[in-house]
Amino acid sequence: MAGGRPTRITKDVLRKLEEAFIKGLNDREACLYADIWPSTLYDYCRANPKFSERKELLKEQPKMRAKLNVSDRIDKHDIYISTWYLERKAKDEFSAKHEIDVQGEINNPFAGMSAEDLKKLIHDD
Repeated sequence: MAGGRPTRITKDVLRKLEEAFIKGLNDREACLYADIWPSTLYDYCRANPKFSERKELLKEQPKMRAKLNVSDRIDKHDIYISTWYLERKAKDEFSAKHEIDVQGEINNPFAGMSAEDLKKLIHDD
């Protein structure tokens, strides 16, 4: 035997990790799900850069599926989702919020006063 402990990354652990990443879990949550330590995952990723790259791609799946869901609803002429999408992606034309640009100075008449002077002002009734 070459020495050292056998790896805790089995085919079953890899399957659980991939399933967790596809569902949007982060590294620590995926490790809990697969019943391994985060350091075990990180050691495996260092030794297997292709898995590390795959892990990052799998983490994008929930966002990709959500985008496809939105697109499917738009394709079905869902006005609510279409409006929601435009308000977020084409804000300059469709945003329900209005931005106001305010410029100028704020004049604080108390800016140069010490704490003692401010206390005197408060208690000079």
